[in-house]
Amino acid sequence: MWHDPRAMKNTTPPREFMSFEEFWPFYVSQHKSKTTRTLHFWGTTFAMLCVAGALFTKRRSLLLLAPIVGYGPAWIGHFFIEKNRPATFKHPIYSLRADFVMWTKIVNGTMDEEVARILRDLGDESSKVANDVEEVASTLN
Repeated sequence: MWHDPRAMKNTTPPREFMSFEEFWPFYVSQHKSKTTRTLHFWGTTFAMLCVAGALFTKRRSLLLLAPIVGYGPAWIGHFFIEKNRPATFKHPIYSLRADFVMWTKIVNGTMDEEVARILRDLGDESSKVANDVEEVASTLN
């Protein structure tokens, strides 16, 4: 089992995560690109709007549209930008929860710093870029 995020040098997930807290660093490592995170943000936003619209208008067809508008942009980011497989395929529940955590962190302006911190903790080769992002973010605060 994978318990220490620093032990994961590549982006291959373990077979099973024991908790969401173990899953989160892996999830973040799969969303290094701000463009991917932005695509997730808009996909999640549009999916939530579809669900809300279905509840308020009683149009069930909007519920069928929610996964398409939610996952479509996110998967574009994974397949064409990150060039990895969405975590949804193997960890759907943790992945959905992580989508909402990331959405919230984007709204409150802390996701870029979270990515920088986790990539640094993982010893990712992108951590120099992540440290630069974190440094710029700290000067803005």
